[in-house]
Amino acid sequence: MRHGSIPGVHGRVRPLRLLGDPVLHAPCEEVTEFGPELAALVEDLFATMYAAHGVGLAANQIGEPLRVFVYDCPDDEDVRHLGHVVNPRLVEAGGVELRGPEGCLSLPGLEAGTERYDEAVVEGFTADGERVRVRGTGFFARCLQHECDHLEGGVYADRLTGWRRRRVLRQAAKAPWARRETAPRPEAV
Repeated sequence: MRHGSIPGVHGRVRPLRLLGDPVLHAPCEEVTEFGPELAALVEDLFATMYAAHGVGLAANQIGEPLRVFVYDCPDDEDVRHLGHVVNPRLVEAGGVELRGPEGCLSLPGLEAGTERYDEAVVEGFTADGERVRVRGTGFFARCLQHECDHLEGGVYADRLTGWRRRRVLRQAAKAPWARRETAPRPEAV
């Protein structure tokens, strides 16, 4: 039996911002007001993430430069993790550093082997202002690190080097969703 509402059911699906959009490449602002507007943003994030078939989504990916992200992500043991974090801080990232496939709703259809730690801890708040500490391992740890990167103005492609970086940026420049006026050229990034 489920208690409470299903996340996102009261939200609206918003357009995703894509690689090259300036809002994705600037650090997000701290949330200072906890109330109905923040709760509505969290609902919109869930609705948009589910509509796009994602496992995590940061507020700047829908054009809101605030430090908020949502997740509905399994770990390596297929245990589901569902929630959101306001003003998150990545307080621990450790264990083994692994290169694994990583994609992003802001780079749809693309994926690259990206190095991440297999353990992560994020601290922050809920939309109600309650303190929260989220611990992740495996794929869920990757998700937590990925979303924290977004809030700092980064995308997974920024972590890539060499041929992996060149390949994903070439693919992004040729993707049907690429904005020709704002999409970065492989040599420019």
